[in-house]
Amino acid sequence: MKPDGWPGHLWLEGKTIVHLKNHQERPSHMPRGPARKTGEGFLNPAMAPARTRSVLLLADAIENEWLVSKDKPIRILDALCATGVRARRWRKEVPQQDRIRITANDLDLNAQKWGRESHKAHPIGDNIIWPEEKDRFSIPQDGIVEDGIRWINSDARRVMVDAPFQWIDVDPFGSPVKFLDSAIQAISRIGVLEVTATDVAALCGSTKNSAVRRYGSVGITDSYMHDDATRILLATIARIAAMHDKSMHPILALFDGHHVRVSVLLKRSKETASDWNKHIGYRIRSAPYHFAKIPEGKYTGPMWTGPIFDRNIAGRMTIERAMELCCGSEDDYPEDWNDEDIEHSKREIARTVRHISESAELLSQDHLLVAIDDLGVCAGVGQIPSMKSIKKGLEERGFKMAHCQMPEPMFATDADWETVLAVTRSAE
Repeated sequence: MKPDGWPGHLWLEGKTIVHLKNHQERPSHMPRGPARKTGEGFLNPAMAPARTRSVLLLADAIENEWLVSKDKPIRILDALCATGVRARRWRKEVPQQDRIRITANDLDLNAQKWGRESHKAHPIGDNIIWPEEKDRFSIPQDGIVEDGIRWINSDARRVMVDAPFQWIDVDPFGSPVKFLDSAIQAISRIGVLEVTATDVAALCGSTKNSAVRRYGSVGITDSYMHDDATRILLATIARIAAMHDKSMHPILALFDGHHVRVSVLLKRSKETASDWNKHIGYRIRSAPYHFAKIPEGKYTGPMWTGPIFDRNIAGRMTIERAMELCCGSEDDYPEDWNDEDIEHSKREIARTVRHISESAELLSQDHLLVAIDDLGVCAGVGQIPSMKSIKKGLEERGFKMAHCQMPEPMFATDADWETVLAVTRSAE
């Protein structure tokens, strides 16, 4: 039976056609905040960049064999798939489909019907078939496989503990906390966990009671709150992972628009997991800030104080690679799309990975994060110099600098604070 309102109207995300209910507004190409949920068949366009980066990471794992060897499949779960856009994009846009086993689960049957009917209406057409893995499950596997995706209608936590996965995506409305324990347990000896958190009021320090209750941390609403939010979520994952004898290694962690999105590698190792708090501490609001193990003065945390990018993996996340894998062609565009739609779609894909590869080296090591809007006051200058002039000044002194993908204009550098101030004053 077709879902109510089918077929609605068409939209393109990446290279993948999705069906939207007729009452859902046509998405803008550059959404910056949460969209209003309109029931089953709802697509949140603001999450498109996160889904694009997920495609890129999965493709990179297969191509560069950093997750499993080339003769083994990667078992993937979209635990809260809604209308299945992410799972369908994995299926459509990731090369080497014979290497991946995709499961899409959601408790909302009506929403999932939209995903299944969309998948049927726009099949991949490669006739891929992957066999049942009965020995992997303690009970018979639920769901049905259609064109390379297994669709399951169940509670995400039950699906996650039924069998191990090498890749799990958790993208709820609100806080992911209630799903983290199950997801971490469900990851194999080595695997990737991708987590989205949209309860940014808690993570950024606006609702302190919620922050303490969910994450055991306190935040401050200032220029560094979005970086704080990312690190607080990472610390929560690291702590829960350690409970299950697993260590956490960030691959890509950032704040994007209205949500925190982190992708981490989990490895089973009691020895490494025992050192989980090596990179746990507090951001002390001095001038400049610094990380410390013990809170003092004005602070936020506890939070993850270590690297937030993997240098090699994030370094390969370029605009060129994003366009290659995720940019639609003439055959993909809906009939009602005009030249402006196509151009905006290309720009959105480019924006998705803007500054990631260039900042990968710095964000994979100790660095200083500088908020441009605060720099003028700290340096005592009337006009803040351009990012370009600051970068030139730092590089002339032998330091590195890179833009960061943040809501506010920010950059990372391996220079010390006094050097940053000196460059700012000289560049005025």
